[in-house]
Amino acid sequence: MTAIGFIGLGNMGGPMAANLLKAGHAVTGFDISAMALEGFAAGGGKRGASFAEAAGGGDIVITMLPAGPHVRAVYLGEKGVLANARKGSLLIDCSTMMPDTPCSMRRCRAASPGPLRRPSLSWLAARRRISPVASRF
Repeated sequence: MTAIGFIGLGNMGGPMAANLLKAGHAVTGFDISAMALEGFAAGGGKRGASFAEAAGGGDIVITMLPAGPHVRAVYLGEKGVLANARKGSLLIDCSTMMPDTPCSMRRCRAASPGPLRRPSLSWLAARRRISPVASRF
């Protein structure tokens, strides 16, 4: 059983977190929507009081957020994922965001003092590819 923190329990994140629970993992979740958090807890998940608590509750932290500004707000700052995740945690972001978001977060981290400047922390972003078929539409 793996301890997982899951932030963003909406239309996409809720079912993903539910599948992790069904697979036997201990999942601490957080969402700003009380209804989403209720549904998660009803399915056996541990309710986190904040995204900092969810981030600190797992060896793996998964985020599924609506857009880049949400990702930056959740990851950066004293109460963010980077400041509160366990040392050695694997951070997985599945959010919908513009390709420049990981780059801007790298710059923010490099300029920040304290826990945000973890030398072992790096971003791997999926490259955007446009297929020949898709570009015709």
